Amino acid sequence: MPAKNILITGRPGVGKTTLIFRLIEQINLPCVGFYTAEIRESGRRMGFEAIALHGPKLIMSHVDIKSPYRVSKYGVDVANFERFLKEIPFFDPKYAFIVIDEIGKMECFSPLFKKLILKLLDHDTPLIATIALRGDAFIESIKTRHDVHVYTVTYDNRDKLAMELYPVLKELAKGRNKEAN
Repeated sequence: MPAKNILITGRPGVGKTTLIFRLIEQINLPCVGFYTAEIRESGRRMGFEAIALHGPKLIMSHVDIKSPYRVSKYGVDVANFERFLKEIPFFDPKYAFIVIDEIGKMECFSPLFKKLILKLLDHDTPLIATIALRGDAFIESIKTRHDVHVYTVTYDNRDKLAMELYPVLKELAKGRNKEAN
């Protein structure tokens, strides 16, 4: 049996989020979680939003947000992000997979998010998440857990990795949903 939790890492812009979408589409089973997307205005990146797979979305960071939590030029709205997380039914047993895009510096400003990640990693439902290539001690400790397998996306392997991961996810899904067997 493969490690229960799948972590996808790689350089910014290499295709981690695109890979997550391909995997969700391929496995065709109910998933819960969220992904992040750039906010662009007049062709310039102005911030990031968090979007639930089924439900709410919010502006997580933006150049106009005044906050003590900052990543580069972006202020991070930690309180709003934590309200958003509380609206997602991560532990509902009807879901075959939990999807988190991403475990990164911005998200890890939230103590609630860090606690949630640890609970999700320990939960019965497999986690598929993107994770920063380099990070603080918390991020690095997640990558070395015994119950995770880390896949690194590169420009050379990003198209093949979805096909490589499909049988792994199918194996993890066995017993979680009749259609997966």
